[in-house]
Amino acid sequence: MSAKIKIITGNDLRTGDVIWWTGEGWSRHVDNAVAVDHDADAIIARENARQVVTDTHVIDAFAADGTVRPAHIKDRIRALGPTVRLDLSLKPADPQAGNWVI
Repeated sequence: MSAKIKIITGNDLRTGDVIWWTGEGWSRHVDNAVAVDHDADAIIARENARQVVTDTHVIDAFAADGTVRPAHIKDRIRALGPTVRLDLSLKPADPQAGNWVI
């Protein structure tokens, strides 16, 4: 059974990579994202001030069995990478990522 959670995403200011808040820092892998509650605004303000991330925002996601799956199609595409060049896609830890309903 999956639980609906809120997670933080953004872009690495130096590389432009899509990144996800892990509770201690940032990761390129959505499965490393942690649920944020009322702390989200404070985390975003602090991380934006550090000038390592841009375009930070909170999104809806589902968590189950150690995997995190963004709820919205846009964020699912951001999590995996280009849909037209699968050789450039990020290889997530979730073996079912290729079967995500987009």
